[in-house]
Amino acid sequence: MRPGPGPRHSPARSQRLPRSCHRGVQSIPAPHRQRWPRARREGARGAPLLPWPNRLQDGRYEFMGATYQTALTEPSQHNAIHGLTRWMSWAGKLDDDRVLMSLLLHPQEGYPFTLALAIEYRLDDGGLAVRTTATNAGDQPLPYGAGQHPYLTLGTDRIDQLSLRLPALLQLEVDDRQIPTGRLSQVEGSASDFLEPRPIGATRLDTAFTSLVPDADGMTRIVMESPADRQTTLWMDPAYGYVMVFTGDTIPDTRRRRRGLGLEPMTCAPNAFRTGLGLITLAPGESTNSSWGIFAVV
Repeated sequence: MRPGPGPRHSPARSQRLPRSCHRGVQSIPAPHRQRWPRARREGARGAPLLPWPNRLQDGRYEFMGATYQTALTEPSQHNAIHGLTRWMSWAGKLDDDRVLMSLLLHPQEGYPFTLALAIEYRLDDGGLAVRTTATNAGDQPLPYGAGQHPYLTLGTDRIDQLSLRLPALLQLEVDDRQIPTGRLSQVEGSASDFLEPRPIGATRLDTAFTSLVPDADGMTRIVMESPADRQTTLWMDPAYGYVMVFTGDTIPDTRRRRRGLGLEPMTCAPNAFRTGLGLITLAPGESTNSSWGIFAVV
């Protein structure tokens, strides 16, 4: 984003969150010697996860008495993953300090609903702020959940050297397909306990957390810090009741593993289209929005 005389329109393209730098701290790592089209396929780097985040068991769900089957986009696990919009063309509008991306998701197999989506990325002295708005543009209720998939780094070769503070009290237990079992376990005292800041070290996470502990202003803040005392914070508004933390150990390109920490704000749990945990039902004409962002301190 750069200064200019007024709004500009960019060609439609598949949307992802670009690399962001605030106060000299790079928050989203660049691809490791890869061309962008290939790099974006691995690990859902920076992608909006709509109209559901994370995994949907067998790609099948029931809603309002009907059963729907979506494409299995994680075929190795027989799941659908990260919604429907990652590979679609979004329209972009560029202003001085923001980019507004919009998409009308038309009815399709497995999701026969009409959903209008808009995501605003704003960069200023307060850091990067991302606001997602979804509107039911059809004539029947629809199921909805939102997420996004940034990877954060603070200039170290690996995330192992970084410390993490994650204010979440519960974690979702999963089966061998990464589908929640319905059981919740206490974070405190577990290998996933980052309630107080501590080094990430060799900890491996591909874990969804809930019972987030907000600050006095209602925002939940996850803080990473480097050995050089550089710090970056990912904040989420109350619409995000879940966060997925991914240390990147299963990214196919081994050179990119553990180079950035995936922190994925989610309005609902993984598999929410089946369990209903955090699922939003939008009536015709109804809208919902959610906001998160990144702030860096040098």
